[in-house]
Amino acid sequence: MLELAKGGNTTVGPGPVTVELSVEGDTVDLSALLVTANGKVRSDDDLVFYNQPSAESGAVRHLAADVGSLERIEVDTAALPADVDRVVLVASCDPDDTSRTFRDVKNVHVSARVSGDTVLFRLPVLTDGERAVLLTELYRRGTVWKLRAIGQGYANGLAGLATDFGIEVAEDEALEPPTEHPTALAVPDPVPTAALPTPPARLLKPPLGRVSLDKGSQVSLSLDKADRELVVTAALEWDGGSEQRRRRGADLDLYALFIPASKALRGTVPPGALVKSGHVPQGEPLRAGGTVTSAIPAAPKEGKKADVVYYRRLGSLTSRPYIRLDGDSRVPGREAVQIVRPDEQGYVLLCAYSALSNGFGSFRSFGAKVVIDDGRGSTVTVPLYENTKTRYWVAIALVDFTAADGASIRHVEAYSARMTERRPVLHADGTIEMNAGPVEFKRR
Repeated sequence: MLELAKGGNTTVGPGPVTVELSVEGDTVDLSALLVTANGKVRSDDDLVFYNQPSAESGAVRHLAADVGSLERIEVDTAALPADVDRVVLVASCDPDDTSRTFRDVKNVHVSARVSGDTVLFRLPVLTDGERAVLLTELYRRGTVWKLRAIGQGYANGLAGLATDFGIEVAEDEALEPPTEHPTALAVPDPVPTAALPTPPARLLKPPLGRVSLDKGSQVSLSLDKADRELVVTAALEWDGGSEQRRRRGADLDLYALFIPASKALRGTVPPGALVKSGHVPQGEPLRAGGTVTSAIPAAPKEGKKADVVYYRRLGSLTSRPYIRLDGDSRVPGREAVQIVRPDEQGYVLLCAYSALSNGFGSFRSFGAKVVIDDGRGSTVTVPLYENTKTRYWVAIALVDFTAADGASIRHVEAYSARMTERRPVLHADGTIEMNAGPVEFKRR
C-alpha cells in the first residue's frame, strides 16, 4: 500500500478505480465532479452524488455505504470521454445544516483501489470552519491517469464548491407558484422542448426505500427536524412462531425507553453500546446552552422515574414525550409507537418483553422484529438473529435523533440475563445497561 502526503501524486494502473471515504464522528458525504481542462464542468450532470448517482453512462458511479463497505465512487477511466480532464473527489457536511463543519469529523482518510493496489491519503485536521474539502483528483497526463492528494477545504460547503466548478445548485425544494393567466382563453404558446432549462442539481438525500439491517449494523435516515407533520412509526411485529404458541397467546410487549433532547448527551461512548453497572454518562449536552453533564447521574432505574412508554404509560403526541403507544396486543400481531417532534428527541431504545405465560422460547422463535417507517419512503426492518432462550427482555434497536440531518437506526439485539425480570436502562449518552431497571410483572 502506498500512502500519499498532501500534494503527492502517483500513476494509477489500467482498470476501474474505486475511491472510498472513511471518517469518525459526524457523517459526511462523498461526491465527484467531472471537470474539463478549463477547470469547469460541462453541465450540472457532471456532479455525481447521492441524488445523482452516475454520469457518462456509469463511467463514474456513486455507491452508498452498506454492510461491510464504505461510501465510495467508482471511476472507469477508460470509459471517460476525451473532454473530461479530471475527476475531483469531494467530502462535504450536511448541506441543510450550516452549523456542521469538519471540526466534528476526525480521522478523515480516502483510499483508492485499482488492480489490487491501494493508495491512501490521510487528510490533515480541519478546524477553520470547513464544510467541504477537495480530497483527491484523478487526472490525465498524456495516455495515463494519475492520482493526486489535495486536502483543500471550503467554508461554504458542497454548494459553494460545486458553484466554483460551474454547477448551478438548488438546495431548496420550494417551487415557484404557477403563473395565472388573465382569462381562461389566454392560452400561452407552447415552449419548445429545447428551450426548457435543465433543473439544477439538488442536494436533498433520497429516501432509503426498504432496508433490513444485518447484525450489529446501522443506517441513517435523512429527516427534517423542523417538520411538524413528520411521524416516525416504530412497530414490534411477531407471529407467534408456532400454532401451539399462538394458542397460548404469545404475548409480547413493546417498550420505548427514551432520552429527550433536553437531557441527551453526545457522549464519549458510541450510542447503542452496552455498558456495565456504575456507568456515568459524560459528554456535551445536545441542546446548546446546556450544562456539560459529567456530573449527570445514570438514568433513573425506578419505574416511576424512568422515561418509558409502554402498555401502562401510553405517552402523548401533543405534549412531552411526543411518543405514544397504540395499545396492548395480547396475541400475535403488532404493537407500535408513533414518534413526532424529532427536534425534541434524543435517543429512543425499542425493547420487547416476553410475559411469563409465554414460557421459555426465544424472541426469534416468536417471529419478533422491529419495523421503523418514517412515512417519507424509508422503511427499516431490524430482525433478531439469536435463538436465546429463558430471557424475558431484549433491547432490539436504538433510534438516535442526535444527528442534525436526521436519525440513525442501530441493530442492538442485547438480551437480559437468564431468568431475570429487570428491565434495560437507557442512559443519557445513548448507552444501554441490561438487567438494571425495575421489575414489573404483567398479569392477565
